[in-house]
Amino acid sequence: MSVTARSLLSPFDLHLFNEGSHSHLFDKLGAHITREPEGTYFAVWAPNADSVSVIGDFNRWDKNANGLYARESSGIWEGFIPGVGHGALYKYYVHSKVSGQGVDKADPFAAFNEAPPRQASIVWDLAYEWGDEGWLQNRRAANNRGAPFAVYEVHLGSWMRVPDEGNRHLTYRELAPRLADYVSRMGFTHVEFMPVMEHPFYGSWGYQVTGYFAPTSRYGTPQDFMFLVDYLHQNGIGVILDWVPSHFPADEFGLQMFDGTHLYEHADPRMGVHPDWGSSIFNYGRNEVRGFLLSSALCWLDRYHADGLRVDAVASMLYLDYSRKAGEWIPNKFGGRENLDAVDFLRRFNIETFKEQPDVQTIAEESTAWPLVSRPTYVGGLGFGMKWDMGWMHDTLYYFEREPVHRKFHHQNLTFRMLYAFGENFMLPLSHDEVVHGKGSLIAKMPGDDWQKFANLRLMFGWMYAQPGKKLLFMGGEFGQWREWDVESSLDWHLLDQPMHGALRLWVGDLNRILREEKALHELDFDPSGFQWIDVTDSEQSVVSLIRRGSAPEDLVVAAFNFTPVPRYNYQIGVPAGGRWKELLNGDAPLYGGSGMGNMGGVDAVPVAKHGHGHSVTLTLPPLAAMFFKPER
Repeated sequence: MSVTARSLLSPFDLHLFNEGSHSHLFDKLGAHITREPEGTYFAVWAPNADSVSVIGDFNRWDKNANGLYARESSGIWEGFIPGVGHGALYKYYVHSKVSGQGVDKADPFAAFNEAPPRQASIVWDLAYEWGDEGWLQNRRAANNRGAPFAVYEVHLGSWMRVPDEGNRHLTYRELAPRLADYVSRMGFTHVEFMPVMEHPFYGSWGYQVTGYFAPTSRYGTPQDFMFLVDYLHQNGIGVILDWVPSHFPADEFGLQMFDGTHLYEHADPRMGVHPDWGSSIFNYGRNEVRGFLLSSALCWLDRYHADGLRVDAVASMLYLDYSRKAGEWIPNKFGGRENLDAVDFLRRFNIETFKEQPDVQTIAEESTAWPLVSRPTYVGGLGFGMKWDMGWMHDTLYYFEREPVHRKFHHQNLTFRMLYAFGENFMLPLSHDEVVHGKGSLIAKMPGDDWQKFANLRLMFGWMYAQPGKKLLFMGGEFGQWREWDVESSLDWHLLDQPMHGALRLWVGDLNRILREEKALHELDFDPSGFQWIDVTDSEQSVVSLIRRGSAPEDLVVAAFNFTPVPRYNYQIGVPAGGRWKELLNGDAPLYGGSGMGNMGGVDAVPVAKHGHGHSVTLTLPPLAAMFFKPER
């Protein structure tokens, strides 16, 4: 039988591949086990090679034993090796007709790899029996823009470890019940995993990817990772994955100089080398590279049932002069600094993703004022479902780091966001980036003594949950870990033996609960009609009050905030309805570690006009506290 008789690549596949529109290359390229005849089919793209062979433990890594055949003019080399099956280790030996040199390369489409520092790819049968049909049938309700999003960002290797066993990582299967139970009890709606794609350097946190189709083998097999996602889904928890199409590391076994030429990356370092990380930048103008990245994205959504992709470092993709000085970058054909190929790729990525997986979300980490990031491509947008609001994060942390006596001079850091809050579909992130590299943990950033630090952090979380936009919190912040995040060690779970840390975690859990229960706090996150200031002018006392609304008139929540440690008595604010207003949450309650000051569970509105409303309530505002109220029905 000829090699093409066993080929998985039809002429139409080759056409789509070479025009950059094949989004399921993971079904065609790489290593695929066949039953009749028994063996493995291999296919790899190396258009500038004059020979390619498969080397592995089955042929004693002999580059002359199993050569592949060039498939027409596609640049793809393919072949079938009988008797090679599940678990076989392999690489490609690629001999370049340009450099005249040969090099051993891991499979760019490998489904599984050896655990670093070993580098071989592994032939792997991906059969798995999923049990999350119920979740998939109903996930549109969990992932749509009117749904509550309280995302718990997790680094799998450092969330929890086993100190009695040499501080080892938990496996995917060990993590599944522990993480699902914790996230469920805390009330988070989704987890977001920092990159699980295979990466050789653990200290990169996963952002230096070499295996764009393979979950890291540090924690188990592909099926073990499927089990983790499956388990979370069966417990009603969505799974968002960090995805890194912006750059890749320079390891020799990886994508760089794959066939002796700059195949996946730009040849000119002004385009092809990332100035911050020394990594390689994808050539988004090359059709086959676009197909490679599109297929990677769809692989995680298809094979692994992910509910969304958070796309890392989008700004570095959009701007040709990102982190570059004058003369270190090449303008586009119009003389501008926009990377037109990257813009086109990101639009195509979102179009293909939502076409094939309409119930998922795509989320951009984009730190500039690039317009229309989360607007449809047909109006000129990039097509993302959401965008991280980095401005809110910076302004909020800056404000809360000030001593309360000085906060009246920085009131605009609280209020400025509402001038642009509905220009994009924003997610509010307090992510891993804010608690590393000497920045300190969230609670360590707060001013004052320990009591005030906890009160300030409760207040900041309350402020976050009252704002329009979806929510994201990095692990450890929810219970006030004192140390910066360290990728090499577990979170400090022992702190929960101390009452103030447990009380803070209870507060975050209750914020998650009311976020989910009250439509006013999530249904119109991206609609200006869902938000209204009551009084935003009292900078002298550092007090702010606001209204959140749902689509139904009865869905109302009023929130009031005292950003100083000075209690405010008989503080009057206007409210949009008369009657009894129930106190949903009080951040100064003793069970959260507060002083116990409040309004005895609720207040009555009186027909005295205030702040443009026909009724008003008179509140006691506790020190450094957030309060939430809703009308009793």
